[in-house]
Amino acid sequence: MLNAIQWDSTLIRRYDQAGPRYTSYPTAVQFHERIGQFDLLHALRDSRKALRPLSLYVHIPFCAHICYYCACNKVITKDRGRAQPYLEKLQREVAIVSRHLDPRQTVEQLHFGGGTPTFLSHDELRHLMAHLRQHFNLLDDDSGDYSIEIDPREADWSTMGLLRELGFNRVSLGVQDLDPAVQRAVNRLQTLEETRAIVEAARTLQFRSVNIDLIYGLPLQTPERFARTVEEVIALQPDRLSLFNYAHLPERFMPQRRINTSDLPSPVDKLAMLQASIEQLNAAGYRYIGMDHFALPDDELASAQEDGSLQRNFQGYTTHGHCDLIGLGVSSISQIGDLYCQNSSDLNIYQESHGNNELATLRGLHCDADDRVRRAVIQQLICHFQLRFADIEQAHAINFRSYFAEIWPQLQQMASDGLIDLSAQGIDVKPAGRLLVRSLCMLFDRYMCEQSQQRFSRVI
Repeated sequence: MLNAIQWDSTLIRRYDQAGPRYTSYPTAVQFHERIGQFDLLHALRDSRKALRPLSLYVHIPFCAHICYYCACNKVITKDRGRAQPYLEKLQREVAIVSRHLDPRQTVEQLHFGGGTPTFLSHDELRHLMAHLRQHFNLLDDDSGDYSIEIDPREADWSTMGLLRELGFNRVSLGVQDLDPAVQRAVNRLQTLEETRAIVEAARTLQFRSVNIDLIYGLPLQTPERFARTVEEVIALQPDRLSLFNYAHLPERFMPQRRINTSDLPSPVDKLAMLQASIEQLNAAGYRYIGMDHFALPDDELASAQEDGSLQRNFQGYTTHGHCDLIGLGVSSISQIGDLYCQNSSDLNIYQESHGNNELATLRGLHCDADDRVRRAVIQQLICHFQLRFADIEQAHAINFRSYFAEIWPQLQQMASDGLIDLSAQGIDVKPAGRLLVRSLCMLFDRYMCEQSQQRFSRVI
């Protein structure tokens, strides 16, 4: 079965290392500053000529409260008035970008992330969505995949009703942990009742999908406490569930410096939390999609994995990887054809650029032929746990064994260790290797030897 996972502590200890999450290949670590707005406009022109469908990501960076574990690009403020100048610049970006696209390019996927998108007032959300519909071809028949991240502390039934009215049909809820002691340790106090109310509203208002995020490895967590959180979340029956490993990197993310390192669970307890959670989710009928993600069998992600259409991009696992992804807002990333580009992560620079009617594109890269080969390999392995060499050879005019001769001994070692089946036809990731698929993908990443693994979270 595709969703089967075999827990092997020996293999986990051997192959658990720090590495990318491969929402792209090459990863954002490889972006450089020789990419600017001209490159983006050129890519948009190519997208227009090809009439490729679109996926829009809109970044709303504001949060009213700081969560100590958070590594997102955000602005912590209780001043709701700070959103308006940002929204004015965001709308200028929308207008500039849309001028270089064709009105016939439909927006199949839309995602509001942050920060906390529901930091915005109802009027601000209405105005922003109206502006997007004015400049992009958003679908009106509810067939699009339109999602938004929700902080249950920043939303209520009226908020959910507004979001449904505006065309959103998927919601993702940050929960992380329901234990009050853990919540106090990370400064995110959120009751089960608050979370349940938003889930019930989403069901009543016929949102198509509910996702809940959890994090294991937070301060004061224990296997017993976290198991209770997972049990309570399973009872809410989210369609999808993400189970993230907390990476404590206080030297990179200042809010994490407020976490008492001595309160963090031991590596042994973290592994116990993950193993128990997987067992709980499997028993509840969730299938393992990959990379910390679980879904009910009738969810679109599970169906896409079954039929081979599942893909992965900067929005995570998706059924819309064929779309050109356009990032809007501070720090947002676009993937248009073979171009990756990112807006400035500095709010002031972003707003100044659009105040001058310029785009804030600051860095990125163009994929070369080798990048395209390796991207295809990693995409296939991380989404489907299998790879047919003939598919890569035919698509990229290479001999797979010769092209990757340098890593062949390492692939053979993985096969000997029971992570993969390696044959003349391809690679199949075995149940014991599925939790460690990132380690397999890292073999095909030619940039790994050039970059510090300290920039990444561990596989497990």
